[in-house]
Amino acid sequence: MKALRTAVILLAGAALPLTALTMTTGPAAAFDPAAMSDSEKAAFGEAVRDYIMANPQVLIEAVNSLEEQRLADESKNDRVMVETNKAEIFDDGYSWVGGNPDGDLTMVEFIDYRCGVCRKVNAEVEELVKSDGNIRWVLKEFPILGQESDLSSRFAVAVKQLLGPDAYKTAHDRLMALRGPATLEAFAELAKAEGWDADPLIQRMNTEDVSAEIRKNHQLAERMRVMGTPTFIVGPEMLRGVPSTGIAGAVAQVRAGMKG
Repeated sequence: MKALRTAVILLAGAALPLTALTMTTGPAAAFDPAAMSDSEKAAFGEAVRDYIMANPQVLIEAVNSLEEQRLADESKNDRVMVETNKAEIFDDGYSWVGGNPDGDLTMVEFIDYRCGVCRKVNAEVEELVKSDGNIRWVLKEFPILGQESDLSSRFAVAVKQLLGPDAYKTAHDRLMALRGPATLEAFAELAKAEGWDADPLIQRMNTEDVSAEIRKNHQLAERMRVMGTPTFIVGPEMLRGVPSTGIAGAVAQVRAGMKG
């Protein structure tokens, strides 16, 4: 509604016939609504209504223009935040790094294992990283959907800290595919299936070492105004959710923009 009201104001000042704007003795460039008489204001209001009723498409065009400007402003602010926090985003020293470590583009993904969209897009992201061959992929544990989210991230981080990055990726894949409740029992079964000793992993989950990683990710997300998952940072650009072009399309657009 705010955008709609703004659009009406813009139309009143920019789209009305010149005669409606020159009812006072001054030129159109000096038009001052505050100086209008009651009769002039009434005529002006009627002119606004008549113009909009006769040309409703310009109202839609104005609203679309305002929305495009808002998105452009948000993108600019996001790029500033990425640049300001780039060390913690791209090289925090603890997040899992996959794909091509020497790739020409880094893609960071904030994930929650209980997020349906994260699960749905996971295969697309995996395929893109594999087929592209030149993407450095960073995963940031960002549990925000309740206790099962938190427990899942804690288990994944515990696996990474005790068993290394390859085991972490295995745990990540298994947790993304987990359809039942995310419980300690489920994690123990997962560990057993992979030939891991479950007890040290379960014990590790509630340590400060694990908590510190997740806490740092939440602090970074707060600074970056990350409100949901998945959120991607691709090079200098932030993608809040999955774009309509898909992840592959978004990556192509970012690369094109960087070359330009």
